[in-house]
Amino acid sequence: MFENIKPHLADLRKRLTISMLVLVAAFFACFAVYEPILGWMMVPVNAVLPEGSHMVAIEVQETFFTALKVSFFAGFIVSLPIIFWQFWLFVAPGLYENEKKFVIPFVFFATLMFLMGASFAYYIVVPIGFEFLINFGSTVVTVLPSIGKYVGFFTKLLFGFGVAFELPVITFFLATVGLVSDKTLKDFFRYAIIMIFILSALLTPPDVITQFLMSGPLILLYGVSILIAKAINPHKEDSTDESDEEEY
Repeated sequence: MFENIKPHLADLRKRLTISMLVLVAAFFACFAVYEPILGWMMVPVNAVLPEGSHMVAIEVQETFFTALKVSFFAGFIVSLPIIFWQFWLFVAPGLYENEKKFVIPFVFFATLMFLMGASFAYYIVVPIGFEFLINFGSTVVTVLPSIGKYVGFFTKLLFGFGVAFELPVITFFLATVGLVSDKTLKDFFRYAIIMIFILSALLTPPDVITQFLMSGPLILLYGVSILIAKAINPHKEDSTDESDEEEY
């Protein structure tokens, strides 16, 4: 038993090592140019800051650790195609030959959907969410956002949307290997709605608008996932039960 597991553990270690080496290399490359990346991250919040306000660093080491966060997040985005490719190579031995040919579409669409989710958060959710948070009570207090807190929240939001938009890709993979069908997703729909709204409440600012900006696309993507599962692995009624009913 353990002899059968060892090759899989060795392959997993290999895939993780390659992914980590690429991520580390991308991290150092992004750290060398973290300032323009940080400037790009600050565009949405700078657009809604009251006149005369600006980002601040509360602690002495905050700027340095913020640069590390920015570099790691940017390096992760750059490394995504390699990470997805290594994931596919790890699971490929358990797939049929006709399923292994999907490696390029999987890597392409997995990367594309993550970038689409992150872009949706950057161009729509972040500006709306921070405009609400910054303008709320701005007549009473002067808003001076912490750069460290902002980058932490920014990266969490973009990462959350990126992962959430992977739903159709995950469904395609699970339907391809026969683990889900359109009926499975339809039966789970009511629970999925509850989970989507809980996830939206956890990942977005505390206002209804931005929560719906996340839950709305996710519900739509869940519907798309049902169509994908129906096309790849449609649910088939039990012909035996149907014949028994006819005889009866």
